[in-house]
Amino acid sequence: MVHVLSSRILLRPTDPDRSRAFYGETLGLEISREFGTGPERGTVYFLGGGFLEVSGRSEGPAGETLQLWLQVADVAQAHEELHRAGAEVLRPPLREPWGLVEMWIADPDGHRIVLVQVPDDHPLRYRPGI
Repeated sequence: MVHVLSSRILLRPTDPDRSRAFYGETLGLEISREFGTGPERGTVYFLGGGFLEVSGRSEGPAGETLQLWLQVADVAQAHEELHRAGAEVLRPPLREPWGLVEMWIADPDGHRIVLVQVPDDHPLRYRPGI
């Protein structure tokens, strides 16, 4: 059995400086560590229970296979802040049929990011009879 001690998503952006500005300034993620030098240096951001590493460079466009799911305490507040910061909002917050409140944004390369709020009455937070 694999005993995972930590995890990290590796992102190879087409423009590393632009992506660092997005994740560090627009999205406001805190830096865990940095390594290397120059424009393709690595920056590792805290990502709740994991990490997001922006390093290296990609020559191709973003694929549709990578999407980030970020749980936030208040998705309406996140929407306001991200809109003011100039983030590309793909869809404003909506309560989904499954009960979560979700909004979608895109990073500078077009990777889709869903910001999710779990309402107090959602089964992920509350299980009747327990």
